[in-house]
Amino acid sequence: MPFRYDRFQVKPREFDAITRLISDHLSEPYSIYVYWYFLNTWPQYCFVVRSTQTPASNDDDDDDIIGVIISKVEPHRDVRMRGYIGMLVIEPEFRGQGIASELVRRSINAMITQDDVDEVMLETEVINDGALRLYESMGFMRTKRLYRYYLNTHDAFRLVLPLHEKSGTRIAFLPPL
Repeated sequence: MPFRYDRFQVKPREFDAITRLISDHLSEPYSIYVYWYFLNTWPQYCFVVRSTQTPASNDDDDDDIIGVIISKVEPHRDVRMRGYIGMLVIEPEFRGQGIASELVRRSINAMITQDDVDEVMLETEVINDGALRLYESMGFMRTKRLYRYYLNTHDAFRLVLPLHEKSGTRIAFLPPL
């Protein structure tokens, strides 16, 4: 396989490579504090993918990072554990090779293994057909349209992947965690 998947390591060069990748390819501008918050609080759910075909000068060279997923897990209304995919980016020339699907699978598996999440949620622009196809092919369902959600004034769809029966139960009927 010409790709290597790694859990995120908190090191300056890797952090810089990830923030550059995200700011180059996502429409939403994120503050450096958003990255630090996710990556320092929930590194166990964040993964990078590297191209093994890109010649790296040494082990500390993170210029070969071609994709990243940044996620977290928190209680939702004190009755269910919810995973959240905040950012997913693949360099355009590497798209369509199953890299994004593998990153999503790895992040969700970490959420299930470490926190037994009941569901995973995310938002994506309504015009991002590629992302919608990816997530819906993995079982995510559109649950809400969020009007003018992004700073560029585009709408978003909230998508949820239910993992347990609890995910489909009204919150009023669930006992506290």
